[in-house]
Amino acid sequence: MNKKEQLTIAIIQFEPKWKDHEFNLKKISALLLELEIPVDIIMLPESFTTGFSMKSKKISVPMNHSSIKWMQEISEQYNAAVCGSLFVSENNKFYNRFIWASPNNSIKYYDKRHLFSIADEDKTYTKGNKQLTIEYMGWRIFPQICYDLRFPVWSRNTSDYDLLINVANWPAARERAWRTLLKARAIENQCYAIGVNRLGTDGNDIIYDGNSMIVDYKGKVIMNAENIENVFTFQIDQTELLNYRKKFNTLDDADQFKITFD
Repeated sequence: MNKKEQLTIAIIQFEPKWKDHEFNLKKISALLLELEIPVDIIMLPESFTTGFSMKSKKISVPMNHSSIKWMQEISEQYNAAVCGSLFVSENNKFYNRFIWASPNNSIKYYDKRHLFSIADEDKTYTKGNKQLTIEYMGWRIFPQICYDLRFPVWSRNTSDYDLLINVANWPAARERAWRTLLKARAIENQCYAIGVNRLGTDGNDIIYDGNSMIVDYKGKVIMNAENIENVFTFQIDQTELLNYRKKFNTLDDADQFKITFD
C-alpha cells in the first residue's frame, strides 16, 4: 500500500440503537453518504453494532457475521480502512474485539485487554493477551478500546507507533477524564491520539455525549466533535510529528520494561 505523509480520517459519531445490528449498520451507511472527500480511515465507536451490553450470548457474533462482512464492503467501497469494536464469540468465549478491515480485504483484530470490572465486563468477556500495531500507508497505528485509555503502561510507546486510536463508549459522567487522558497519552507517547465516542442514552440509561477528539503530539486538541451526530473529517501529518521527535525526543529517555500476560 502506498505511503502517505498525511492521513485523512473520518470519525463517525452517532447514537447506536440498543442491540440492533442491522439498524446501526444502515444508519452508519447513511451517515457515510455525507462524506465529501476521499478518506484513508473510517473510525467507529466501541460496540457500534449493539451498544455496551453484558448480554454476551445474545449480542456476540462469529467472525464470519454480516457485520464484519459489512465492514469489508464499506472498506472496498470507500477505499479506506474501517475500524471499530464489536462483541465476538469464538471457541465458546466472548470478546470485545477491535476489528480493522483494509481495502485489500484483510482483517486484523485486537481483543480488549482492560475489561471494565465496574460493569462486570470481566465476568462476561475474555480479556486479550496481546497488543497490536498496524502498519498502514507508512504509519504505525496502535489500537485501544475505551477503558484501555486509563492504563499508561499498556500505551507506552517505545518508538513503536505514530498514532494511538481509542474506540469508546465513554460515559458523559467521566467526560473530564476522557479529555485529560487522551491529551496525556498523546504527550507522553509523542504521538497523535484519536478517540471516537458514541452519543445518546443506552439500554442501561447511561448517557454519552460524544466529544470524539484528535490530539496532536504536543497535547493540542485539533478537533473536538462535541455533542453532535455527524461524520467528521480531518488530516494528520507524519512529517510534522517526526520533525518534532527529532527536536525533542523524550522516547529515547523512557524507562525500559516488558509487559507480561497472565
